[in-house]
Amino acid sequence: MRIAVLTGGGDCPGLNAAIRAVAQRGWTMDDEVCGIHYGWSGLTGEGEMHTLSPIEVRDILHESGTMLGTSRTNPGRSKEDLEEVVRNLRRHAIDGLVAIGGDDTLSVAAKLHEAGVKVVGIPKTIDNDVPGTDFCIGFDTATGVIADALDRLLSTAKSHARIMVTEVMGRDTGWLAVVGGLAGGADFIAIPEVPVHIDYIIEHAAQHIATHRFSVMAIAEGTQVEGLEVPKAEVDASDQFGHVRLADRGIAQRVADEIERRTGIDTRVTVLGHLQRGGTPSVRDRYISTLMGSAAVDFLHRDILGCMTALKGQEIVSVPLSEIAGKTWSVPPELYELGRRFFRTMAALESPQGT
Repeated sequence: MRIAVLTGGGDCPGLNAAIRAVAQRGWTMDDEVCGIHYGWSGLTGEGEMHTLSPIEVRDILHESGTMLGTSRTNPGRSKEDLEEVVRNLRRHAIDGLVAIGGDDTLSVAAKLHEAGVKVVGIPKTIDNDVPGTDFCIGFDTATGVIADALDRLLSTAKSHARIMVTEVMGRDTGWLAVVGGLAGGADFIAIPEVPVHIDYIIEHAAQHIATHRFSVMAIAEGTQVEGLEVPKAEVDASDQFGHVRLADRGIAQRVADEIERRTGIDTRVTVLGHLQRGGTPSVRDRYISTLMGSAAVDFLHRDILGCMTALKGQEIVSVPLSEIAGKTWSVPPELYELGRRFFRTMAALESPQGT
């Protein structure tokens, strides 16, 4: 077969490991493997791709980012754009496509499958919010970055008897905040799935300072804080999939400002931002990427198409793209409740607004 592979959406650790796995598994099947440049944009216009060689992927297992480049181009916005992608795949004689990305990339892949393209998806997102799989590529490394940052912030919080408010990524879900926060010892975690009142946050902060003399909080960027004025993100700044830039909301800074204004406690902010996307991929991310990349090629050869490679326990299985496209896997209530038990003083608190 002549197989093509692309990476779409935000970059993350483990993408290169997945590309390497697709290429090496393809070569063992006597396939020719092509790399598409900059996501779906590499299949628009004249298209931009090249045939991968062993020397290109030989030493990329440990490298973060993506050697192919990525973009947030969305050819699924119109029938004409989608047809252009199909034409380019045919013009380059591509027999099978492996699309590595999050919900947006996989949603486009689902539409291409409906248009007759032989496609298999691989779930990649540090947000870990793609349903149907236990883990997405990049999540493990990103939570490691968060836990490490919280470890470091804890020492300065204790030394200065202050509150440290840490903002982590998480537009619609709080996987990064919950898992990274639990692993890093945050004494308060706020996520988009569970709205929280500012009075609740301030009461917790004051009580924790009174009992421990410090506090370290992890707040997802998409968290809804009731009783706090937070400007809406500019729609004009949204990408082709309609996602606005939540960093402009500055939720952590606004929470910190309100805590300090109402309590007088020294409060500082750390926004981890794109640090969460970088760095050497963890062992788990390298392992998952290798399994998923290899399985994607196997699925193409076995005509298991229009699906996503998914990790279920220790096994890679196929999940139909139609079942996951446009859907989000949220943090289960029981997991967040587990986190609340580790908020130390939280168990004794009652939200003034019942949230």
